[in-house]
Amino acid sequence: MDLLRKKSVDDVIHQNDDVGPDGDSPDGAGHLQKHLSAKDLVGFGIGIVIGTGIFTLTGLQAKVNAGPAVTISFLIAGAVALLAALCYAELASAVPTAGSSYTYSYTTIGEIFAWIIAWDLILEFALGSAVVARGWSGYLAGVFDLPDKWFAEEGSVVNVGAIFIVVLLGWVAMRGIRESAWVTNGLVVIKVSVCIFVIAVGAFFVKTGNLVPFIPQSAPPEGGEEASGLHAPLWQFVSGVEPATFGITGIFVAAAVVFFAYSGFEAVANLGEETKNPKRDMPLGLLGTLGICTLLYVGVCLVLTGMVHYSKLSEGDAVADVFDQVGLEWAGILIGVAAVAGLTSVILVDLVAMPRIGFALARDGLLPEAFRRIHPTWGTPVLMTGITIVAVALLAGFVPISILAEMVSIGTLFAFVVVAIAVIVLRRTQPDMNRPFRTPWVPLVPIVTVASCFGLMASLKVDTWLRFVVWLALGFVVYFLYGYKHSKLHQQAAGKESA
Repeated sequence: MDLLRKKSVDDVIHQNDDVGPDGDSPDGAGHLQKHLSAKDLVGFGIGIVIGTGIFTLTGLQAKVNAGPAVTISFLIAGAVALLAALCYAELASAVPTAGSSYTYSYTTIGEIFAWIIAWDLILEFALGSAVVARGWSGYLAGVFDLPDKWFAEEGSVVNVGAIFIVVLLGWVAMRGIRESAWVTNGLVVIKVSVCIFVIAVGAFFVKTGNLVPFIPQSAPPEGGEEASGLHAPLWQFVSGVEPATFGITGIFVAAAVVFFAYSGFEAVANLGEETKNPKRDMPLGLLGTLGICTLLYVGVCLVLTGMVHYSKLSEGDAVADVFDQVGLEWAGILIGVAAVAGLTSVILVDLVAMPRIGFALARDGLLPEAFRRIHPTWGTPVLMTGITIVAVALLAGFVPISILAEMVSIGTLFAFVVVAIAVIVLRRTQPDMNRPFRTPWVPLVPIVTVASCFGLMASLKVDTWLRFVVWLALGFVVYFLYGYKHSKLHQQAAGKESA
């Protein structure tokens, strides 16, 4: 069984060269249309990155793990994301494709690893959008005092608000990439403005006493036995070290969780085939997204933990709640409304990105051909988008955030590991390939990226690892039952043997 068969980089680069002037491909499936600029890519990037992570995880992780040092946690997570972005930028500019890290691994380390990473990306985008949809529903309930039974994270059997927003934004994603870009860019302006508002206005209410000690002393977790065993970080479970919160340990545990706040920026790489000038615009989109988001994250973290003592931060809507606590209720309402808009764009970009993964898999024969069909008017993979909407709506409606959130982080970090390895492999196997952007200090930067990602993954809970392993096992079943035999590379090899 040739599980390590590889696609040619040249085939990937030129896979759309035979598309005619009318936009039709020879097989009649259609192709993705080039409408996006660097500004649109940064808009999509910020649209997916700034969301639940900053609006909810900041208060939660400051309160239970890191205190004011949650700012350091965000910097650590941002540094790891930046290392990965440097690797993504080289591959996305040289090999612009809808499959991003799936295609990169297909051309470097083989089909079975490509399938694993694609299966992992499906997990990341599906669960990510479901998590944010539930957060959106909770913020909406807080702003408009809607019934907990249908909108709250706790107490609702079916989260109607989450299902509604997934279906609505799924329709926008299905109608076309330009329409999605217009909506996303508008929402990005709103949430970047509110982040700047929080920093500028909140700075006047910062009390230095709230920031001391900046790194609270390490202490046993309040959960007792609930914070041990399968609920302990993997490295503590393996080493036998007693679970602890705050201190240096708390900073790294928080960093692993708030990495969720950076997850999704790699969705920009999935838009390579729809970018007008990917060689120039892909690096700008990826690195511009991370630079802007990291600056905003650090500013918001410092202001929040300076306005209110970390022990008094809300675990649900910390950004809005701190303004309520200092007597600016009107600002809390304004921020709540902006948070709803901000979370909306995250869901939309996830719903745009995930079908592109399915499209790339179907184009290579690893999923049924119908999944790669492009709508003749809208220019989107319509069937794959429809399946995405249904799956995400079900997850958002019935599965709590607590079960989903850490799965997104582990899936993202795993994808980053594969991309970093792909950079090293391609530098050796394709040394003369045109690289409009080159990752600096190879192989040092990719090696540090891999080590950093595994370090953060080791700080995630054991039960998160177990769920991840189960998901990957399910992926192997699908691959061996369908993908292996229907792979285009398998069929080509079989044809040569029969000839």
